[in-house]
Amino acid sequence: MADGFSGRLLAVDLTRGTVEVQAVPPDTYRDYLGGQGLGVSVLYGRLPPRADPLGPENLLGFFPGLLNGTGVPFSGRFSVVGKSPLTGGWGEANCGGYFGPALRSAGLDGVLISGRSERPLYLHI
Repeated sequence: MADGFSGRLLAVDLTRGTVEVQAVPPDTYRDYLGGQGLGVSVLYGRLPPRADPLGPENLLGFFPGLLNGTGVPFSGRFSVVGKSPLTGGWGEANCGGYFGPALRSAGLDGVLISGRSERPLYLHI
């Protein structure tokens, strides 16, 4: 995909124990850009309105910022998004470091985690 995006989202379902690479429609990037915007688009389209913020139906997404991997100084940011247990609405954290650029260099525009595992586990990407 052009414009620095791969068009790929890694969907991890902890309940079923599956990992799937899903396509992101190209017009999504034009409408929502990256990072926060892509997180908004994905959660809005997939999260049930009455989902329990602390339940397995909530989603937890990790989305690298728009300029990750471009070489622009201080662009290594990523957003962590989901439904907030505090407000029941949009919840987001913005973080820096190597994770955002590493995710982008792995050919992914985001990771979306759903479900609940029966035991603690590590997700190695």
